[in-house]
Amino acid sequence: MEIVEVNTPALDRAFIQVQVDLYRSDKNYIRPLDQDVNHIFDPKKNKVFKDGQLKRWLLMHQGKAIGRVAAFLNPKTISAGNIKAGGMGFFDCIDSQEAANLLFDTCLNYLKGLGLEAMDGPVNFGERDRFWGLLIGPYDPPTYLMNYNFPYYQQLFENYGFQLYFKQFTFLREFSAPLPDKYRLKAERIARDPMYAFSHVDSKHLDRYAEEFRKVYNEAWGNAYQGFNPLSSSQAKSVLKSLKPIMVDHLIWFGYYDHEPISFMIILPEMNRIFKNLHGQLNLWGKIKFMWYRYVVPIEHTYGMVFGVSPGHQRKGVEGAMIQSAANLLQPLNRYKTLELNWIGDFNPKMLHVVENVGARKYRTYHTYRYLFDRTRDFERYPIVGA
Repeated sequence: MEIVEVNTPALDRAFIQVQVDLYRSDKNYIRPLDQDVNHIFDPKKNKVFKDGQLKRWLLMHQGKAIGRVAAFLNPKTISAGNIKAGGMGFFDCIDSQEAANLLFDTCLNYLKGLGLEAMDGPVNFGERDRFWGLLIGPYDPPTYLMNYNFPYYQQLFENYGFQLYFKQFTFLREFSAPLPDKYRLKAERIARDPMYAFSHVDSKHLDRYAEEFRKVYNEAWGNAYQGFNPLSSSQAKSVLKSLKPIMVDHLIWFGYYDHEPISFMIILPEMNRIFKNLHGQLNLWGKIKFMWYRYVVPIEHTYGMVFGVSPGHQRKGVEGAMIQSAANLLQPLNRYKTLELNWIGDFNPKMLHVVENVGARKYRTYHTYRYLFDRTRDFERYPIVGA
């Protein structure tokens, strides 16, 4: 077996193809869009390259790629906590501990050479909303931009010595399900207060919503994560602009108090139901196919990409009032059946409590692991928010 650094266009394509070949017979696998993966590794498109560093490798055997991995230094997260940690991700491998160890060792040696003390994985070279964490189950078809992997990957990581840093969960809720009584009463009380208002977006005015999204996001998440980096206005605009081709106005909601934004909920139709028919390609022909499938294939599953409430309005029922406002509009349409809420870490018990209280149940579980280079050092899990 031989490790080969990815440094040519041909190897770029092989980096994509190795995953496709490995999962060819897995009926639940949905190939990510090539452009979404390539964006991560393009210095012209991924701003983390400005100060960060990254390398990718393929594992070859008898002229065939049997594994892949990437390792990176993200300056925005390197100093979070008391350990300087790099990242590894985009790992795929045959069911062989020897092969996996070669890939892990390559990442370890690279990150050690950069003066780091640990590696977290599998993670993304960028934000946590995509390609983050090892799926532990259930192994259902993945949602858009979320990792999917074989069950044996867990043993490959843990046998090597990776330790659980934190768990992430997604939650599932039926659109037709009523709010639990406790939250329903709070939501009704909020709805009667004339100072509060909830409305869905009008995509003709995305710049306005981008600024409101930025404000609430920074307020809501600023104290929740180590190494948190506030969204800039340009980043917020970029997020909403990137969602425009698939967004549905009445699935994205904002809450206001005295006309000031205090909450948001970004829900998207689960487009992997369509993207699975594109085989990773969103070129001209892929876009034509996408438009055709979008209006022919009914999408009943939705994906809650992100939601947040400003600290001064948490625990008052704002989450429930926002969900109920959306339900009042969407339930009569009878178009959407389920809502899957994006992952929430086990280090954030307050948010876990919120989503469970609005009637959502745990669905998928992901693990983010950490490997300490000094094997005698005491291992510490990600700190609990608010502890």
